Amino acid sequence: MKTIDEYSYQCGVIDCFNEMVRAGLKKIALSHPTDSVIQRDDLLPFSREICRKYKTQFYVEDDPLITDLFPVSLNRGKYNIIFYKDAAELQEYLDIKSEKKRLLTKNLYCGKARTEIALRFGRLLSYPDEGILHLIQENRELE
Repeated sequence: MKTIDEYSYQCGVIDCFNEMVRAGLKKIALSHPTDSVIQRDDLLPFSREICRKYKTQFYVEDDPLITDLFPVSLNRGKYNIIFYKDAAELQEYLDIKSEKKRLLTKNLYCGKARTEIALRFGRLLSYPDEGILHLIQENRELE
C-alpha cells in the first residue's frame, strides 16, 4: 500500500466534508485537528479553493469546543477549520461555545446541562441522536 502524506490526507478530508456540507448532509464539518497553527494554516489556501468549488465557507478555529462527544485529547490545544454553508450554522456553533463558557463560569457545566452541550454539538455536526449518545457513553477521556 502506498503511503499518504499528512497534507494530502487532510486535503482529501476537507474536500469530502465540503461536498457533504454543500449537499446538506452536514450542517458543519471539522477538518481533522492539527497540532500547530502552522500546520492548520498550511491548509487554508486549499480550503479557500475547495470552498469556492462547493460554495461553502470556512472559519479558522484556535480554541475548539471541547465536549463529552470526543476524547479531550482530540481537540485540546489543537487547531481546526470549520466548514459550513450558512452563517446561521457557524453562529450556532459559536452560541454553543458561549453557552458552555457561561455554564462554566456559573459552575453549572455538569449533569444534564453538560450532556445538552454535547448533544447540541453532535446535532450541529449532523450526527443522529443515537450516535451522539453512543459517543458520549463510550468517551472515557473527559475534560
